[in-house]
Amino acid sequence: MDDRLPRQATAADLRALAHPLSWRILRLCLDSAWTNQQLAKRLEESPATVLRRVHALAEAGFLVAEPARRSDLGAWERPYRTTRRTWHLDLDQAGDPALTARVELATLDAHRAEMLEADPTSIQQTRRGVVRLSDEAAAELQSRLDALLDEFVAREEPAGRRHSFLWSVVERPGEPDIAED
Repeated sequence: MDDRLPRQATAADLRALAHPLSWRILRLCLDSAWTNQQLAKRLEESPATVLRRVHALAEAGFLVAEPARRSDLGAWERPYRTTRRTWHLDLDQAGDPALTARVELATLDAHRAEMLEADPTSIQQTRRGVVRLSDEAAAELQSRLDALLDEFVAREEPAGRRHSFLWSVVERPGEPDIAED
């Protein structure tokens, strides 16, 4: 399957991604393979908790196990690496709006955790705002941002510094227009 094309999320996909720890594991396993023990130590979580998330992600195809290797102490360990299958995963029509919302909130929670772990001076930009757009203009905005993000992901530079980003759009509930004096 071409990872550049949208792929419809399944219920199993949503369950695997509905926890912030899943997204943090995927981010860590993006650049290099990590073992369950390494992930648990880095994320300050119990190995059993991390293992449950790793198994769910691997079963859903978001992580792939690399060949087993010997640790520094001689024990066998299995490292995992992300498959990047989340990049164009379409959550919108997955059939479970509540579970889809949990996945969206999990991505926010994971990004927040990354921001809290970062050096405060490393936060380069946060923008927040509200725009009033027609359905057509909102679709154009989404399409143009998707294309821009795809362009920068495709030009990834191995020697470059990693930049975490989060793009989120929420349609606000109707608010009355404010009359001007």
